[in-house]
Amino acid sequence: MASSFAGIEIGKRSLMAQSQSISTAGHNISNADTEGYSRQRVQLRQFDPIYRPDLSRAETPGQIGQGVNIESVNRIRDELLDAQITAQSNQESYWSTREKYYVMLEQIYNEPENVSIRSNMDKFWESWQELSLYPESQAARQSIVTRGESLVNSIHQRFKSLSGVGVLLNGDIEASVDQLNTYARQIAELNKEIVRSKAMGDNPNDLLDRRDLMVEKLSSLANITVDQRDADEYMVHIDGRVLVQGGIARNLDVVSLTDNNGYTKVVWGDTGEDAVISGGSLGALIELRDVDVRNELQELNTMTMNFADLVNDVHRNAVGANNTTGLDFFVQQPFVTNVAGNYDRNGDGVVDTSYIFRIAGTNKLNPQNQVGLEGNITISGASGNIVIPYYPTDTVESIINRINDSNGEVKAYLDRNNMLVLKATTAQNEEDPDFVIRHIEDDGHFLAGYSGILAGSGPEFAYDFAQPDAVNVLVGAGTTEGAEYAVAPVTNPAAYIAINPAITSDVLSVAASFPNSRGEAKSGDGNAALEIASIRNSQVMIGRYRTFDDYFAESVTNVALKGEQAEINMLSQNSIMADLRTMRDSISGVNIDEELADIIKFQHGYNAAAKFITVIDELLDTVINRLGV
Repeated sequence: MASSFAGIEIGKRSLMAQSQSISTAGHNISNADTEGYSRQRVQLRQFDPIYRPDLSRAETPGQIGQGVNIESVNRIRDELLDAQITAQSNQESYWSTREKYYVMLEQIYNEPENVSIRSNMDKFWESWQELSLYPESQAARQSIVTRGESLVNSIHQRFKSLSGVGVLLNGDIEASVDQLNTYARQIAELNKEIVRSKAMGDNPNDLLDRRDLMVEKLSSLANITVDQRDADEYMVHIDGRVLVQGGIARNLDVVSLTDNNGYTKVVWGDTGEDAVISGGSLGALIELRDVDVRNELQELNTMTMNFADLVNDVHRNAVGANNTTGLDFFVQQPFVTNVAGNYDRNGDGVVDTSYIFRIAGTNKLNPQNQVGLEGNITISGASGNIVIPYYPTDTVESIINRINDSNGEVKAYLDRNNMLVLKATTAQNEEDPDFVIRHIEDDGHFLAGYSGILAGSGPEFAYDFAQPDAVNVLVGAGTTEGAEYAVAPVTNPAAYIAINPAITSDVLSVAASFPNSRGEAKSGDGNAALEIASIRNSQVMIGRYRTFDDYFAESVTNVALKGEQAEINMLSQNSIMADLRTMRDSISGVNIDEELADIIKFQHGYNAAAKFITVIDELLDTVINRLGV
């Protein structure tokens, strides 16, 4: 039968349950503003009754209850909603990071009109146009030099601005890697504590909240997934690679890239393999630095290199007012001093590569003539060589267009003497050098006998940069009558372009005309100046853009559109995340009014339990002390 003191136990259990509920509500109120905290609730259950349904139970009208029992203290959390927030968080931070940096890029391109590259280049062309009208004018020559210096300075300024953004991105990448490693270590340590707590039969609610907060912060840095196979193995992956497994955390590291503007790349610290980060703010930073800013710098370098090369091509063949000829207007800085472009690429002390930027043929071509030849031209591309076929009915112009419209990193055009010129572009692959022709081959005769570039057809006469003296396969190699070529420039020509000191010291060296039979300037001849001025609208620029004006229009539009895209996607993701977080707060967040109402309810319960014990105490006092008196 039930003990006479069973009522005391029932009251005690009730007091403990109400007291624990009040303490939990107080804990909720204390952490109402704590980041990542989930409100907690005491889970109560009826204590096991005295009698069980077996043959030994007393004959009583039903089971006799023994009050309440505290089963657990649970946190209120929706795990499915948490998974959605983790999945979306990386996109929110990705677009937010891109939007922030594209604001910087837009500021670079939104230069004041009087100092922008485009306005200075327009003035530069206008000066050459004026010189073509007044070829004897010293003032017109001085205007060309002065405006040329302004143009050079504006190119330098844009390069410095874009490079500055790249350096800032690189610093943010390194800081983000450190932060990611910190979060990974904290998650691993929390995993250990959680496992130990669960082994003791506890619910480590606060530890779980802290881990969920670290996971959410980590998801804002990179595209992660969470896998909890059992209570002891909580795993975090980055793009399919394990970052955290239980109490073990791998770390990412950064290693220097000596030939890439001082940038660093992200690798796995234990294996040294490249780490693929495709989302989050870290993924956005890497993409911005290695794709967006790199493309902007490459296009600026492409514009600068071809601009200087085309002006120099005309100027060196013209003659100045002081009868000086053979001068480049802009200074060219070759990557190597070796005339054949030989370079020790692997640093073992032996030349193993040929760095050639431009190759010109020896035969004059008519762009409208049908070639009457059939074959396949092979040129280097971003991910291997590209084959470009040509047929007997093709014209020279159509073959050139086919080369330029391909994804190859070698482009073609006819120079002022109608010689076929092949030029290297910037390289899409970071491991390949910019402005270096890597491969040229023709199994027919268009590049060989017809245009006079290669000495023969087939693999035997293929030009390949992965060897010294690769220029030996060109027509007339080593002779003055052979195919002309130019050594590749120093990396980032936009950083060092300058006007030839011989011209700045004597503006009469600025060429306006082509030399006569005696090698002197013709009186009143401004054809050379006119030809330079006409470069402005000629379809001669190598790369995506056909003219220099196309470059300026496309570059500004491209940055503006990408900035707009980043802003729209950021606002969209902000809205999505706001809805998800609001939904989570409605479930897991602490409502002060609700907690106060619960405290009042638990207080009344506590008072009632105390009153119940007082009544039982009086009953027992009557039985023990007053009966039989």
